Amino acid sequence: MLSYPIKLEDDDGAVLTTSRDFPELTTFGDDRVEALARAADALEEAIAARIHRGREIPSPSPGDNRATLPTLTAIKVVLYQGMRDQGIGKAELARRLGWHLPQVDRVLDVRHRSRLDRMDAALGAIGRHHEVSTKDDPSPTA
Repeated sequence: MLSYPIKLEDDDGAVLTTSRDFPELTTFGDDRVEALARAADALEEAIAARIHRGREIPSPSPGDNRATLPTLTAIKVVLYQGMRDQGIGKAELARRLGWHLPQVDRVLDVRHRSRLDRMDAALGAIGRHHEVSTKDDPSPTA
């Protein structure tokens, strides 16, 4: 999973959230729990915008309060960064996979609920794969 540090500040009865990794991310909540939930949504939107514009997505920096990306979004970030690192564009990925460009657009779109087999294929085309693991959550919610 990818999680990014979030700064939480009291702001006239609300909790303001910002991120040093994503300066464009600013949101708020009525309390810390709501602020972190909104920060996760805002983080996903910031990543979607960066992918759309072809901008870099930074690696998470250290920090205590963290917003965690959904697993599928994290896989899409790994795919996108791998393509950037290797200089592989959408057209080249489509060629390697035998896909049409709209199919490539969908596996890079964080709003699209891509199937995991499609993500596996796309990652494989750039020489990467993902692994699944779990660990106990020290504070499970009901």
